[in-house]
Amino acid sequence: MSLKVSDHVLQRLREWEVENVFAYPGDGINGLLAAWGRAENKPRFIQARHEEMAAFEAVGYAKFSGRVGVCAATSGPGAIHLLNGLYDAKLDHVPVVAIVGQTNRSAMGGSYQQEVDLLSLYKDVAGDYCEMVTVPEQLPNVLDRAMRVARARRTVTAIIIPADVQELDYSPPQHAFKMVPSSLGMAAYAPVPADDDIARAAEVLNAGEKVAILIGQGARGAQPEVREAADVLGAGVAKALLGKDALPDDLPYVTGSIGLLGTRPSYELMQGCDTLLVIGSSFPYTQFMPGLDQARAVQIDIDPHMVGLRYPFEVNLVGDARETLKRLLPQLRRKGHGKWRKKIEKDTARWWEVMERRAAVEADPINPEYVVHALDALLPDNVILAADSGSAANWYARHLRMRGSMRGSLSGTLATMGPGVPYVIGAKFAHPDRPAVAIVGDGAMQMNGLAELITAGKYYQDWSDPRLVVAVLNNQDLNQVTWEMRAMSGAPQFLPSQSLPDVPYADFARSIGLGGVRVEKPGDVEGAWRQALAADRPFVIDFRTDPAVPPIPPHASLDQIEAAAASVLKGDSDRAGMIKQGLKAKVQEMLPGTRHRHPDGGDDAR
Repeated sequence: MSLKVSDHVLQRLREWEVENVFAYPGDGINGLLAAWGRAENKPRFIQARHEEMAAFEAVGYAKFSGRVGVCAATSGPGAIHLLNGLYDAKLDHVPVVAIVGQTNRSAMGGSYQQEVDLLSLYKDVAGDYCEMVTVPEQLPNVLDRAMRVARARRTVTAIIIPADVQELDYSPPQHAFKMVPSSLGMAAYAPVPADDDIARAAEVLNAGEKVAILIGQGARGAQPEVREAADVLGAGVAKALLGKDALPDDLPYVTGSIGLLGTRPSYELMQGCDTLLVIGSSFPYTQFMPGLDQARAVQIDIDPHMVGLRYPFEVNLVGDARETLKRLLPQLRRKGHGKWRKKIEKDTARWWEVMERRAAVEADPINPEYVVHALDALLPDNVILAADSGSAANWYARHLRMRGSMRGSLSGTLATMGPGVPYVIGAKFAHPDRPAVAIVGDGAMQMNGLAELITAGKYYQDWSDPRLVVAVLNNQDLNQVTWEMRAMSGAPQFLPSQSLPDVPYADFARSIGLGGVRVEKPGDVEGAWRQALAADRPFVIDFRTDPAVPPIPPHASLDQIEAAAASVLKGDSDRAGMIKQGLKAKVQEMLPGTRHRHPDGGDDAR
């Protein structure tokens, strides 16, 4: 039997060492599906419940493996469904290749069924490389370039293959005019800045007395060098959310997350510094960084298109974080760990005390902060974590401390709802020997997570460690938006948009052969976590949490908190009970300009 174009596509993916393709079938890729049958399902076709979930799983796989994620879908609606997951990859700088079908070439331009102008549709999301294969000789070059560009530029690329082209006999490019041969593979490389730029950066950092470091996911491969830089400079280190796993939280000078979901010590670190070093981060919120005329600043980023953003950096170093720091460190002068560093460590230690107290505040029925705080000490050191967008991301950012070889991520830049469960499913195909935990709100679970539990049930017996825990913070409210409306607009909860039905998530999990338990009392929280983390299959915990616990940003004013509380009291009387008398006490210790009595008797301005 002759080799078809579809056969060659799968063969070339195998030669690129692609092991999994996250996908959903459709007649626009029937040729590829037939080829998968002939290839004995290599690379493996991982069947999601929806094309968007396939894309999210490819993103999760890529984020947690460091390899290119691949997803596939049919023409028309299938290709459209991929888009949200692909934008998540693009905005978080994750390498993903999408392979999509198209109607036959003879039908193009004829308003044919499921005919969509995919080149135009994908022009933005796959702007670095998007190509339609119209003759067999375009392969393997198109596929090779899609893989290479995705990996090199950490972005999305797309290959569109019409259905009739998939069925053609494969013919390789010849040694002839207007033929484009290709080759496999991509060598590793680590660009570094010029020596003069390194020297200028060292001068700025050496001149500072109060140095702050902000790291993102681009610093993940430079942990030893970041530690050494923080030690030499006497600096504190804040982390953008995508860089939460780039440095352990058990280091005393690591202040935790920064931004709307960040910590008070990270906010104060930025407010008090006179020098800023940003490594591998494009953190977007300028208001959480030093005043524009407050600090001299240096940035290190591997992408020349991402330097000079967010802050008036004095020196922009384009290069790999690890190799750049290796060249920079010998030129840095050691600073003593004086008042600045001691303040950072003291503020950080007290922050974790605050988090413990906030988690201990009574709520009706369960404080969501306690749910996540209770998990912190129970996490295996090799766990993979994902949080969904919404208030769940607040508790992930503030209560879980990274240590050991833990990995964690969320939808950082797109901040879309729904990737939490598919992220950890993708992660399990990258690391089937590691446990995974997703923390999701009930809105995200209803949007995407419930159906994707079926995918987990379909494949978990293939994982050497079957543990995949989904924790649903079930407060029957689209909580993050509710609180944003209260804090920013003074508006009470608008029930038609915000109220969610109470769904028996654990019952659904058990109905499809997974584990599940519903938790309605604080005393049962820790036991449920232990049960789930010891389970022999994926496990859903339905935590009934209190929607009145506010996800307050570290820069919030007391006036904003009072406005938020008042807005609830103006709402439906049945919902007014959600706000307890002690709301201000819950959040006061986090706010600027307030004072808090610490257990040791100290009384410090916070």
